[in-house]
Amino acid sequence: MTHTQELDKALNELKRITGVSLNVSADTPEEEEQALTQVRCLCTAYREKYNKNDFLQSLMMNGIPSYDIYERASRLHIAPEEKRTLFLLETRIIDDTVMAILKNLFPSQTKTYLVSVNESSLAILRPVKSGETPASMRQVARMIVDTLNMEALTQVHLSYSSVIETLAELSGAFKETSLALKVGKLFYPEQTIFPYNELGIGRLIYQLPVTLCENFLKEIFGEEVPETLDEETSLTISRFFQNNLNIAETSRQLHMHRNTLIYRLEQIQKRTGLDLRNFEDAMTFKIATMVMNYLHTERNS
Repeated sequence: MTHTQELDKALNELKRITGVSLNVSADTPEEEEQALTQVRCLCTAYREKYNKNDFLQSLMMNGIPSYDIYERASRLHIAPEEKRTLFLLETRIIDDTVMAILKNLFPSQTKTYLVSVNESSLAILRPVKSGETPASMRQVARMIVDTLNMEALTQVHLSYSSVIETLAELSGAFKETSLALKVGKLFYPEQTIFPYNELGIGRLIYQLPVTLCENFLKEIFGEEVPETLDEETSLTISRFFQNNLNIAETSRQLHMHRNTLIYRLEQIQKRTGLDLRNFEDAMTFKIATMVMNYLHTERNS
């Protein structure tokens, strides 16, 4: 019996997405209708199991045996060997608006893949174009953050990995970006973009044992180590450091009398023995506050 156009179309679709040719024999219209339903179910099941999002998600989070990567990537028409950078985006919620904006920024012809991580995180796997530099990657990151801030009216944090050569390195890139996002948000809250290779001393502190951090803080603050600094003190010190220990500029920006700022710095010196007007003491205090924030987060996680 000759197949109907619908059944031929379904069989061609099955071959397209799986590479499998299936011969179907049906003697009656009822049998053909049943065959059509079964072929469509096979197509749907295959898409659900072998869609690009699931494949890349599994590569990032669980890992896939190397011998299986090339076969599955080929089946999904994804180049297994191509230079790429992984961006990890975090916002309040990944909704339809956010997805529409990202699809507009990275249309399908760019071969950029948007991979769901959870309801508030999304990975963007983007090819590295010829001639692009680390500065170019930062520009791409800035474009993503600024566009979502402006068009979706949502606050975004974004980290990105080093350049990977093959899909087999995607799991490592995901670990890089996840670490960069955690460390960046914890130690550099004034920033929104965190390249994996620019985490500074935050990366070191994050990997220190808790007991070592606690002993360090006791050296600075004595036995009564505060969990965090009060908001007013934090703001004053942060602005003082941002202005390279310049008292006049800091008091101007904070709309504070010079003597008031000096008084606050002297109170910190009485408490800790550190004069923040001195570079070495300021550096020690900066590290101490980063360690305090780290311990506070660890205790409350």
